[in-house]
Amino acid sequence: MVKAVVLVQSPKKLIAVKLKRVKSVYESFPVSGQFDAVAVIEVENLSKIKDATINIQKIHGVERTETMVQIQ
Repeated sequence: MVKAVVLVQSPKKLIAVKLKRVKSVYESFPVSGQFDAVAVIEVENLSKIKDATINIQKIHGVERTETMVQIQ
């Protein structure tokens, strides 16, 4: 399994709740700073990370994302 953290910028206050609806997201929470929420995703392989981030970017209100993949 591959884990990644996706930082999400959105003016929507409940964006962290919407992130939890994405299949690969197993945790999300609001944060302060340049980004508004964090989504922690877990997928079977590295190529699936792109699919998960595209699904996050499709959420209404998401303006920008930045993905950081866990390395071992």
